[in-house]
Amino acid sequence: MPDVRIASPQGKWILLTTVLGSSMALLDSTVVNVALPRIGRDLGADLAALQWTVNAYTLTLAGLILLGGSLGDQYGRRKIFVIGIIWFAAASLLCGIAPNAGFLIAARALQGIGGALLTPGSLALIQASFHPDDRSRAVGVWSGFGGIGAAVGPFLGGWLVDGPGWRWIFFLNVPLALVCAPIAVRHVPESMDNRTHGRFDVLGAVLGALSLALVTYALIEAQQGSLIVAVTAVAGVAAGIAFVQVEKRRPDPMMPLDIFTSRQFTAVNLVTLCVYAALGGFFFLTAVQLQVAVGWSPLGAGTALLPTTVLMLLFSARSGALADRIGPRIPLTVGPLLCAAGMLLMLRVGPGASYLADVLPAVLVLGAGLVTLVAPLTATVLASVDTSRAGLASGVNNAAARAAGLIAVAALPLLAGMGPEAYRSPSAFNDAFHRAMLLCAALLLIGSGVAFATVRPLPPGCRRPECRTHGSITAPPLEGERARKRIS
Repeated sequence: MPDVRIASPQGKWILLTTVLGSSMALLDSTVVNVALPRIGRDLGADLAALQWTVNAYTLTLAGLILLGGSLGDQYGRRKIFVIGIIWFAAASLLCGIAPNAGFLIAARALQGIGGALLTPGSLALIQASFHPDDRSRAVGVWSGFGGIGAAVGPFLGGWLVDGPGWRWIFFLNVPLALVCAPIAVRHVPESMDNRTHGRFDVLGAVLGALSLALVTYALIEAQQGSLIVAVTAVAGVAAGIAFVQVEKRRPDPMMPLDIFTSRQFTAVNLVTLCVYAALGGFFFLTAVQLQVAVGWSPLGAGTALLPTTVLMLLFSARSGALADRIGPRIPLTVGPLLCAAGMLLMLRVGPGASYLADVLPAVLVLGAGLVTLVAPLTATVLASVDTSRAGLASGVNNAAARAAGLIAVAALPLLAGMGPEAYRSPSAFNDAFHRAMLLCAALLLIGSGVAFATVRPLPPGCRRPECRTHGSITAPPLEGERARKRIS
């Protein structure tokens, strides 16, 4: 039984290294958006390259995060966590020295692999190290400080872009890793799952990531209308079908498809896809809109979005408690509606917009929507499956949210009519941004309708989330022991 107490020196070291590690991945999920216009200008990149700068990272993170948790179970959670930190830092260094857009995109994909190793490992180390009496409190501290990191991200990114330059949003990870990795090696006890049998669903992970990559490429390049784009789209669909077939036939798949026999689990994941697709598109485009169309600095654009995360940090725990009393259906219906209202308010944001009159109301309404829905969504995911599969359910839901954001970043510019050079023209980008906000609001309305029609009260005595405080805008929190995806 784990016996580290949270008040002990070792407990504090464990919390420090896991918070630093998870914050590295959280920061890079948010700060890069603020830097996109400067990256495009300095590297001579078009809009498609900026989309790939975001999506290359999300693609490998979403495709491999489930496998990363299983590697920790088998080979040692501390070992995989440390490898992830070092990998992430090395890839960050490559991002920082990138001479062109292609090099940066490749380095971002490598960064995502590091994130897939360290993100599930940070929570797993807490759960495997702390005494049961202290584990919930430790998880709360970890998620709270991680949320603070997520809140600081856009502000820090804007400050760095305005100051020493966008490359420093990547260089910053190197000193963090130099602090984090030695602490983990010295103070964090090693742990693994003795029930593992050394087999991993590598084929499933590759097919899933390949399908996402091909579909993403087809969406980003669709305006070219070439034969290559059509072939890529068909190949992406074929890879997705192959992924489903592999997962059906494997004795121990990465994503057991029978988990979707739970109607509640399937429904809440549909809600997740709608909500996080809209959020992924919103945060990708809004950081650019505030700089290109409104004319603000990167620091101003990053700071403008800060209230959303602050609201989540302050009120997500209370929202979870309210959902425990009234059930998840109302929060999961009302939350997306509030987010949709926030995005409709963004239609007022354009050239000459005022922060207090135009941007802040939209951001506050959006934040209220996220506060309302994130905690109940996580609770519903955990309660919709057997307790023994709670970690699997959380991992699938987290990956689904990231994949939804990935597809949205690829598809929204196409659907909104953004050309390759749109971000260089304030008027063109402003018009397309407003069309994109309407599409995001429509997605959220669909998510709200799905929740109202399908979500049911939680059964008594069901599993409750440990992460009561949450500040990430890119995906729901990971909960419980991660899914074990081991395949021959």
